[in-house]
Amino acid sequence: MQPNSQPWRELYPFASHWFGVPKGRVHYVDEGPRDAPPLLFVHGNPTWSFHWRALIGPLQHKYRTVAIDHLGCGLSDKPQEAIRLADHISHLVDLVEHLDLKGVTLVAQDWGGAIGLGAMQRMPERLARIVLFNTGAFPPWYIPRRIALCRVPLFGRLAVQGLNVFTLAALRMTLARRTVLETQVENGYLDTTRGWRNRRQTYEFVADIPMKTSHPTWETLAKIDRRLPPMADHPTMLVWGMKDWCFRPDCLERFVDAWPDAEVHRLDDVGHWVVEDAPDDALRLTEAFLTRTDSEKLW
Repeated sequence: MQPNSQPWRELYPFASHWFGVPKGRVHYVDEGPRDAPPLLFVHGNPTWSFHWRALIGPLQHKYRTVAIDHLGCGLSDKPQEAIRLADHISHLVDLVEHLDLKGVTLVAQDWGGAIGLGAMQRMPERLARIVLFNTGAFPPWYIPRRIALCRVPLFGRLAVQGLNVFTLAALRMTLARRTVLETQVENGYLDTTRGWRNRRQTYEFVADIPMKTSHPTWETLAKIDRRLPPMADHPTMLVWGMKDWCFRPDCLERFVDAWPDAEVHRLDDVGHWVVEDAPDDALRLTEAFLTRTDSEKLW
């Protein structure tokens, strides 16, 4: 694939950068003044840094905006082996250290919440603020049936990795306020997952959802969960699409329990992909939160 020739590139006019980890090259974008406060954008599944374009574009003029593509996603290399949550956390730690980011504002969604929070817990001195959209950072007490079906042996791999049903479904099932995304936007998600090999990690993310305590990622999530309360002294904003069937409102309440002073915005008619379903609200709320907290001594 030649990404610069893709029509969606008009929506994603950011320079590409890569750094190496043992299993391959990780792609990231790094826009804005290098001496400005850094915003670290962390995506979930089945997305990539393209997901954050509506925030990166306007915010890069005041902030250093860094967005990773997890290994196996977006423009990063596509290794043909299982990559677990702990690996993605380590890769994000490597990126933060590679760029020597300090005073980080974590902006995360979906799996990005667990990955981003897990990374910041390993380097708390670098964290300044937290902005989360629908996500989780604790062992699951439920798994939606449509997700569980994607984990059925053989059927799940054929559906997710073979037919790309996870990404195709996400283009509709993550929305509530909107009914459809523009073709150019849909292609931004589909073009990097064309072909069996490019969809391996879409499947591995699904397979890495722990359903039992014996699953190695269960303890990774449990450790992140136990370390949430000490993060409560950071300025935090939680923006939730209340029509999300995946990270439901009870996930939001788990974060509120850990961070009772967090600023909370419940968007009643919005689905899982808040930044696609309600991009204007996502930008307005994020920009206002950053402006209000910019004057605080954060690190």
